[in-house]
Amino acid sequence: MRTFHCFWLLFWAGQPHQSFLTPLSKRTSGFPEKEKVLVLSGNSRGDFHRSKRSWMWNQFFLLEEYTGTDYQYVGKLHSDQDKGDGSLKYILSGDGAGDLFIINENTGDIQATKRLDREEKPVYILRAQAINRRTGRPVEPESEFIIKIHDINDNEPMFTKDIYNASIPEMSDVGTFVVQVTATDADDPTYGNSAKVVYSILQGQPYFSVESETGIIKTALLNMDRENREQYQVVIQAKDMGGQMGGLSGTTTVNITLTDVNDNPPRFPQSTYQFRAPESMPPDSPVGRIKAYDADVDENAEIEYSITEGDGYDMFGITTDKDTQEGIITVKKTLDFETKNLYILKVEATNTHVDPRFLYLGPFKDSATVRIQVEDVDEPPVFSRPAYIMEVKEDVPINSVIGTVTAQDPDAAKNPVKYSVDRHTDMDRIFNINSANGSIFTSKPLDRETLLWHNITVIAAEINNPKQSSRVPVFIKVLDVNDNAPEFAMFYETFVCENAKAEQLIQTLSAVDKDDSYSGHQFSFSLAPEAASSSNFTLQDNRDNTAGIFTRKNRYNRHEMSTYFLPVVITDNDYPIQSSTETVTIRVCACDHRGKMLSCNAEALVHPTGLSTGALVAILLCIIILLVTVVLFAALRRQRKKEPLIISKEDIRDNIVSYNDEGGGEEDTQAFDIGTLRNPEAIDDNKLRRDIVPEALFMPRRTATARDNTDVRDFINQRLKENDTDPTAPPYDSLATYAYEGNGSVAESLSSLESVTTDGDQDYDYLSDWGPRFKKLADMYGAMDSDKDS
Repeated sequence: MRTFHCFWLLFWAGQPHQSFLTPLSKRTSGFPEKEKVLVLSGNSRGDFHRSKRSWMWNQFFLLEEYTGTDYQYVGKLHSDQDKGDGSLKYILSGDGAGDLFIINENTGDIQATKRLDREEKPVYILRAQAINRRTGRPVEPESEFIIKIHDINDNEPMFTKDIYNASIPEMSDVGTFVVQVTATDADDPTYGNSAKVVYSILQGQPYFSVESETGIIKTALLNMDRENREQYQVVIQAKDMGGQMGGLSGTTTVNITLTDVNDNPPRFPQSTYQFRAPESMPPDSPVGRIKAYDADVDENAEIEYSITEGDGYDMFGITTDKDTQEGIITVKKTLDFETKNLYILKVEATNTHVDPRFLYLGPFKDSATVRIQVEDVDEPPVFSRPAYIMEVKEDVPINSVIGTVTAQDPDAAKNPVKYSVDRHTDMDRIFNINSANGSIFTSKPLDRETLLWHNITVIAAEINNPKQSSRVPVFIKVLDVNDNAPEFAMFYETFVCENAKAEQLIQTLSAVDKDDSYSGHQFSFSLAPEAASSSNFTLQDNRDNTAGIFTRKNRYNRHEMSTYFLPVVITDNDYPIQSSTETVTIRVCACDHRGKMLSCNAEALVHPTGLSTGALVAILLCIIILLVTVVLFAALRRQRKKEPLIISKEDIRDNIVSYNDEGGGEEDTQAFDIGTLRNPEAIDDNKLRRDIVPEALFMPRRTATARDNTDVRDFINQRLKENDTDPTAPPYDSLATYAYEGNGSVAESLSSLESVTTDGDQDYDYLSDWGPRFKKLADMYGAMDSDKDS
């Protein structure tokens, strides 16, 4: 038989509950006046059915933010199996069960232990069940229900940013968009007006306005000027409850900046500017600065300056300093106080970036007058020409005037001027100048053939102020006169064969002349009068500045006359006529039948008993052999002069022997280790030579330590043998240590090298008493002591 049970879930209203239409900002601890009953039926198979109701049976509401001191009552769980005898036990599970929500297991009353916040969790899902307290078995199926937290207006609107920053151009129209602000409300937007936000402006009127629903800020005033005010701070309020009284609100700040537009023309602060410029000011030098001020900024304030009119339009220029926006007036040409001392300019300043929207405000430019006063300066003298070119003949007598330079003081005072020659340009003092009138004259003879051009510098200085001086170059060209006689183009030395025929050409002559000839040189050749009649040769002028020498007779004898000297007269055709006598040397030689010269040595025939060429070669070879023999003999003697290491067997002592070591002298201890001389046992076999860089590194060779009480001679021979067979030894003489006194001597070491540890505690005066053989040591150590004392 199927059994049905009813499980009632009752939510009781323990005390009167305020209406849900009450503003949510107020707290409440009331409960619903009407009870809600959940009737469940079930069977042994766990099926259950919900009884029909006109409301949602499994959803219940609980106000958030309860402020009472007691637990907040939620509802009552009741089963129709409950007889009131305490046999049933009510259990609650789900979200917050046992912590946030507790149930009386006997009565089924459910309570909330903490304040609930809908913004943290709006819905809780719980499960309720009744079990037999004795058996622990459920008497009703588990029932699930929902507790929904009812919202109250406990959250104010929050803006997405604490501070907004925006900018708009100045002079914007009314209604220009600035920025949109946004605020959010954490309350439930589906219940009442708790989350309905309305925007309003608290600060910033009448310049700006805000749309109440969107939060868009717009301009509300026409022609806002950045130059009057640049920054605006607007406070916007966002209020919930649709802006009604009692709603919560939040505010934000909007910083609005007006950006610049070019709505202001440049303006000069004064209408006239005055400057002074010395006449000595070089071109491109700045005279002064003017500035037109523009209330705009950045590129809207950029200004271009220009000179529009004035009598100094060609004398002055103006440029714009891009950093300071100033106009720089500069000199374009050289100023002259004596010519003009006052210039008047009209300067115009214009904006480079003009906004067409604001052209109605007027022209975006301004002009001012600039007066420039030229100041007189004591100027140096000025020459009449920038350079002078003069000509003078090379044969002019000394102190002849060749030209004049002229300079004047350009100042109104017209101070007198004196002239001088810069001697750095006339080191030989060939020219001089009259200091009063500037006439240049020669002081030494001139020679065009030596130097054609003379470049000198003339200095003109004021007599009253010598520092005021100027210079001018003077180029002097030396003109040619016929003062040089023609001469042979080369030295002529020719020959004539003994078997020559008469009228045979033996040499052609040519001549040169150092002088210039405008029409070309014309030379004439002739024999000197003293040789014209008695000469054995004749001369023929070819009329082309050349001449030929011919034989006058048949056959010549070199035994009678081996050399002829033929004087030739060369004459030019310039004025005055110049001539010179040159000599041609003609030697008589033996020739073959074809006229080829064989020999011109007449002495070989005159002295037949003389030495032949073969004999001279033999004598020369003998001399060479003798010289080679002498050199070899000297080399052998040099090798024999080398001293042996030890002169005699008895001369064995503690010595440092030099093998032609060309080191730094006796004070040079860098080429060897002095410690090896003091204690041979302390020699480091692995240490390489310090005076050379070895070409190849060999493994160091271990040497046997000398036995105690070994004879000195045997020790030295052992060391000598080791050094001779050492593959790392250098191929040249070097320092080797052979001295050894043995071990265990009663008298210990007699060497002065290790008698003391330092040089400072040893007295070396006793070395002077040991005789001349120790004089060198005494001088060395005595000098060291004297150096220390000094």
